[in-house]
Amino acid sequence: MTQPQNPLLDTSDLPRFAEIGAEHVGPAVDALIAECEAALERATGPDVPADYDALSSVLDVATERLGRAWGVVGHLNAVADTPALRAAYNEALPKVTAFFTKLGSDERLYAKYKAIAAAPSASQLAPARKRALDNALRDFVLSGAELQGAAKLRFAEIQDRLAALAQSFSEHVLDATDAFAYYASAEELAGVPEDAVAAMRGAALAERKDGHKITLHMPSYLPVMQYAHDRSLRERVYRAYVTRASEHGPTELDNSPVMREIVALRQEEAALLGYKTYADVSLVPKMARSPGEVLAFLRDLAARARPHAERDLAELREFAAKELGLPQLQAWDIPYASERLKQARYAFSDTEVKQYFTEPKVLDGLFRIVETLFDVSIRPDHAEAWHPDVRFFRIERRAGIGSGDAAPQLVGQFYLDPYARNGKQPGAWMDDVRGRWQRPDMQGAAALQTPVAHLICNFASPVGNQPALLTHDDVTTLFHEAGHGLHHLLTQVSERGVAGISGVEWDAVELPSQFMENFCWEWEVLQRMTAHVETGEPLPRALFDKMLAAKNFQSGLAMLRQVEFALYDMRMHAEPGQEQRLQALLDEVRAEVAVIVPPAFNRFAHSFSHIFGGGYAAGYYSYKWAEVLSADAYSAFEEAGVLDAETGRRYREAILEAGGSRPAIESFKAFRGREPSIDALLRHQGMA
Repeated sequence: MTQPQNPLLDTSDLPRFAEIGAEHVGPAVDALIAECEAALERATGPDVPADYDALSSVLDVATERLGRAWGVVGHLNAVADTPALRAAYNEALPKVTAFFTKLGSDERLYAKYKAIAAAPSASQLAPARKRALDNALRDFVLSGAELQGAAKLRFAEIQDRLAALAQSFSEHVLDATDAFAYYASAEELAGVPEDAVAAMRGAALAERKDGHKITLHMPSYLPVMQYAHDRSLRERVYRAYVTRASEHGPTELDNSPVMREIVALRQEEAALLGYKTYADVSLVPKMARSPGEVLAFLRDLAARARPHAERDLAELREFAAKELGLPQLQAWDIPYASERLKQARYAFSDTEVKQYFTEPKVLDGLFRIVETLFDVSIRPDHAEAWHPDVRFFRIERRAGIGSGDAAPQLVGQFYLDPYARNGKQPGAWMDDVRGRWQRPDMQGAAALQTPVAHLICNFASPVGNQPALLTHDDVTTLFHEAGHGLHHLLTQVSERGVAGISGVEWDAVELPSQFMENFCWEWEVLQRMTAHVETGEPLPRALFDKMLAAKNFQSGLAMLRQVEFALYDMRMHAEPGQEQRLQALLDEVRAEVAVIVPPAFNRFAHSFSHIFGGGYAAGYYSYKWAEVLSADAYSAFEEAGVLDAETGRRYREAILEAGGSRPAIESFKAFRGREPSIDALLRHQGMA
C-alpha cells in the first residue's frame, strides 16, 4: 500500500512511532472522526440490516481505526510528553470524547443492537459473541442511550468535561513531579546507596550543576527516604512529594478544584442515569454487587489486618527510639526506620538484594517462566519506538503436531519501556496497542489481527557500564505488568469486545497481574533469574531465606494502607456531597482504619491518579478483591509445583485465553473447580 503522509492514519500494522509528531494529531483525528461519523450514519441507515456481522464490518472497522490512532496519541502523551504534543492532545480530546459519547448514546444504533438480541437467531450466537452483545446493550444504557432531550445533552457535556478534568489532573501531577529538584551535597546523602548517589550526581552534571540532583521520581525519591541518615533532607523530600499538585504549591497546579468538580460531575452523571450514587453506576459491570458489599469486604480486611498492623507499628516505634534516637517517629522517618529495622532483624538490605537483580537476567527469568508454563516462546523483535530505551518482543506458539505447518504461529507482540525520565508519567501500567480480532474487512489468514501491548515501568536507568539494577519491588512490579500483558496477549478469543482484557470485570482484571507476583518469592524461580552484577553469582540461598522471612514484614501496615485508599475511594463515590469535604473524608477514613496517621499537610489524594486520572473510580477495591482470586489461583501451583506445565496449561486455557468471553467467576471456577476462598490471601500475607 502507499503509506499515507500522516503516520497516524496508517493502521495497517504497528504504529510508526518514530515519524509521529504533534502536527499529525489534529488532522488525523479530524479525518478519522469524519470516517466514523459516516460509518455511523451508514450503520444506522436502512442499507445495513440489524445483523451483528453487517454492523461490525461497517462501524467497528471505522471506530477501531480511530481508537487505535487515539491510543497512540494518548500513549505518547503519557510517556513522551512535550508542550506541543500536550497542546495537540488537549485540542483533540474534546472531539474524540464527544464522538464516543455520541456513539454510545445513539438511539438508532441502540435499537439495531436490541433488534439483534431479540431476533430468533440470537440463540445461535457463539458464547463470546453473545457475551459481547450483552455487554454492548448494558453499555448503551450506561452511556445515556435511553436519555432524552436536555438530560442527554447534559450527559454529553459531563463526559466532555470529565475527560478534560482527568487530563488536567494527570498533567498537574506530572508537572509538579518534574518541577521539584534539590541539589544535595555528598554529606547530606550519607547512607544512600552508591548507585543512587552516582545517578543523582550524573543528573546534576548533565545540567552542569554542583551537587547531586534529587527528584520526586521513584528511583530518586525512594533511596533518600529509605537510606538517607540526614533527617532534615528526608523531611524536605517527603514534604515536596506528599504536597504535589496541591494548595501547598503553585496555584496553577493545584488539583483541589479539579477533584471537587470530578466527584460532583460523577454524582450528577449517576443521577441522570437513575442511580443513587456514582458507586452504584461503577459497580454495574463489576463482580461486586453493591457499594455495601464492597465496604463490608474492606472493613472485614481492615479488622483482620489491624492487630498485625498495630504490632508492626509498636515494634517500629520501639526500635526507632532505642536504636535510632527517634523517640517521636515522624512520617519522613518511617521508610528509613523500617529499612533499618528490617536490616537489623533479617541482616540484609534492599541494596544488597538489588545487586543480584540485573535487568537482563530478570527479563530472561520472566520469559522462561512464561515459556515453561504457557507453552509459548518470547523472542526479540523489531519495531519503531518512541525512545531509545524501548524494546520490542514477539510471542510465538509452536505449530500443532500434524498441522503441516512448521513455522511458529505469532500470538502477540509487546513494547517494554522500563526506565523513569522527565516527561513520562510516574507509576507502572500495561496498555493495549490493538486487540485480537477476526477482522470482518479482511479474508483468509490475514483476517486474524494479533494483539499488541505496552508494558511501562519507571525503574532506575543503568549507571555507567553496568546493567540496570532492580529492587525486589521493581521485579514484582515487572511481573505484575507482565501478568496484565499475558491476559491481553494470550487470549484465544477473536471477538473484539471480549478478547484479552476487553470485557473483563474491572474487579477481576488484576487477577492475572497479582498472580504473576507470586513467582518472585519462589526459590526455584529466583535462583535462575539472579546474577550478581560484579561476580555473576546467583542469589545465595541464605539471602533468599532472609528475604522470605522478611516477606510479610509490616504486611499488616501494607494491608491497612491499601484498605484506606479503597475505602476512601468507595465512600467518596457512594456518599453524595463528599466533593466539598474530600480531605475531611480522607481524615475520617484514616481515623477509622489507619494506625499511622500522616501529618496534616499530607495531600495524598491530590496525586491519587488511579481514581482521578485513571479508570479506578469506585473501583480501587479491585486490587484487594482480585488478590483473593489471584492468591487462591496461585495455590493450585503451590499444590502441583510452581512450574508445573499441566497446571500452567489449565490456567492459560481457563483464565488467560478466555479473556472477557464469560464472567470472571466462571473462568475462576473452571480453573479451581470451586468458589474462591480468602484463606490463601491471608496465608500469603502471614495473617492466617
